[in-house]
Amino acid sequence: MAKDQAGKLQSGASKNIYRENDAGKNRGSVAAVRGSVVDVHFSAKLPSLYNQLRAGPDGEVVIEVVSHHGGGIARGIALSPTGGLRRGDPVIDTGTMIDVPVGKQVLGRMFNVFGSVIDEKEPPEKVEMRGIHRPPAPISKRVTRAEIFETGIKAIDLLTPLERGGKAGLFGGAGVGKTVLITELINNTVGKYEGVSIFCGIGERSREAEELYRDIQEAGVLDNTVMIFGQMNEPPGARYLVGHSALTMAEYFRDDARQDVLLLIDNIFRFVQAGSEVSGLLGKMPSRVGYQPTLSTEIAELQERISNTATGAITSIQAVYVPADDFTDPSATHTFAHLSASIILSRKRASEGLYPAVDPLQSWSKMLTPLVVGERHYLVAQEVRRTLAEYEELKDIIAMLGLEELSQEDRQVVNRARRLERFLTQPFVTTEQFTGYSGKVVDLEDALDGCERILNDEFAERSESDLYMLGKIDDIKSKPGRDSA
Repeated sequence: MAKDQAGKLQSGASKNIYRENDAGKNRGSVAAVRGSVVDVHFSAKLPSLYNQLRAGPDGEVVIEVVSHHGGGIARGIALSPTGGLRRGDPVIDTGTMIDVPVGKQVLGRMFNVFGSVIDEKEPPEKVEMRGIHRPPAPISKRVTRAEIFETGIKAIDLLTPLERGGKAGLFGGAGVGKTVLITELINNTVGKYEGVSIFCGIGERSREAEELYRDIQEAGVLDNTVMIFGQMNEPPGARYLVGHSALTMAEYFRDDARQDVLLLIDNIFRFVQAGSEVSGLLGKMPSRVGYQPTLSTEIAELQERISNTATGAITSIQAVYVPADDFTDPSATHTFAHLSASIILSRKRASEGLYPAVDPLQSWSKMLTPLVVGERHYLVAQEVRRTLAEYEELKDIIAMLGLEELSQEDRQVVNRARRLERFLTQPFVTTEQFTGYSGKVVDLEDALDGCERILNDEFAERSESDLYMLGKIDDIKSKPGRDSA
């Protein structure tokens, strides 16, 4: 599969670079090749930064100019493999930056960083092409009102409500459910909002890309979704730029089609990693923990393009891999600064089978204030957090002395907390084949109602397991009553 996808990438790149007439173009020659870094000598004039160069006898190597040096040298990063490239090979300056197709024709399709299709279908015809390096929307055109973006996932809507036009991070180590949560968000939101979803895979495995494409197709939401991938086996330059390609497509739907866009990025750490590789190849001095010295600038260039305007909003949900579960890692801390909500996925909760494994005490949202979500939502969320925090403090006592040694009041707190933990689990549509549970989309009102009733001890006589993997709280009626566990 990986070999086939790599072949598609090269095929797509070739179609992209041969679409223009080369007559009269600025020409140069390869001066040096060091991995993905290519120095090109131009005797006439140097190409502009971000210009796309084509090298090799057949023009199959695509290079983006990143810096100028003395002696007529333009240094670039290759976006396709440089195997076979030699000193003296001809280079053509196309005069334009990497560009991608935009418009309604891209819906339902899968692209690479060059804007070439990789879904084995005919490329879209008569589409507008736009450069991938674009400035963010000016502050004067942005909308400053705070609006909630409902996802249909209880744990998120209740404790970490997302902002329409904002940026939310999904933080967690390997195997705690980041990609599963993103696929569920695509399924839940495409049907709910009259907008489009754009999935950007940075450093994705080809297996994951193929499976995600098939899942979205089977869910019936492919016609409102665009997928763009910079795969794990591609050069770092391609992985680094694929996020900008996706944002260019998203900006068209926001600004020209006047639609809301759900932009899902999996995963931001791979973007940071690709930037680190590029920085190392260019010989820049590494910064803290070996990251590139321009880490904060590179993240800001990507994140600042995600915003809402009077015509629409780009709401972004980004998976962020946390190396060794260390939240003080620079890649995580620099990403935190741009987010309006952080959804922390806990390995401990995942090991207990509590999915989605959202940590209710570490996760946070700037939207969770009475003025934005309303008094009732705020008070219920705070009481849920307080109950779960007290339970966390009591766990050590329970482990040493047992539940029987607690006061009656503390026992009630434990019972409520354990029922809340299980009620905040939810069966996903995208995991039905693995869990055997029918997927549920839960409105915020139903989530608030369920938590209020649990906090009022309405289900104190029901077993904790009866509240596990429910949708609405009223779904408990379908389970036979049992004594409290």
